[in-house]
Amino acid sequence: MEAFVRHQGTVAPLDRANVDTDQIIPKQFLKSIRRTGFGDNLFDAWRYLDEGEIGKNANERRINHDFVLNEPRYAGASILLARDNFGCGSSREHAVWALQEYGFRCVIAPSFADIFFNNSLKNRLLLVVFSKEDVDELFRFVDREAGYALDVDLGMQTVRGPGFEARFDIEPQRKRLLMQGLDDIGATLAYADTIREFESRHRRAVPWVFARDGNAA
Repeated sequence: MEAFVRHQGTVAPLDRANVDTDQIIPKQFLKSIRRTGFGDNLFDAWRYLDEGEIGKNANERRINHDFVLNEPRYAGASILLARDNFGCGSSREHAVWALQEYGFRCVIAPSFADIFFNNSLKNRLLLVVFSKEDVDELFRFVDREAGYALDVDLGMQTVRGPGFEARFDIEPQRKRLLMQGLDDIGATLAYADTIREFESRHRRAVPWVFARDGNAA
């Protein structure tokens, strides 16, 4: 799994509060059981003028040129700048997959919905919480300068860009897993030898617990 240590990328501004997961990836795309194939349908109802459905070729759809991600200046952006309560609504993990497959590695906002926040970090999408004042300042920079880019350093817990520098907080355990490219299962497997050793000792100490048909296993 890809680790997140440091990322430099251009910023796309989504100047809307309370963006919910149905807006991030509409419900009709949740029929797919794969973890891939959602990038073309990120913010589907906003990016396109026609209704999206699974299997529809994005190149043949009617583009909404008024939507920010369709503006040429934000092509290839990998950092999303958002407003309060980003990711509210249902708990669909597909919302995180869609953001990642589109190309976003980091989302910056004043606040995030709790379930979306946890889903994101488990999938190695870094969420950075800044004050409303810092986010307002970033929106001004992005608006004024085409191709405005930021350097997100997880190790130092800093975000830097032209005219901007701020530090963000993150739980130490979440930080470690992101930097090592581990999810919860991967983190557990890192202790596989210790777990096997404990099981072996426990089996010897209380063999009756493992008895089958009256015989020790």
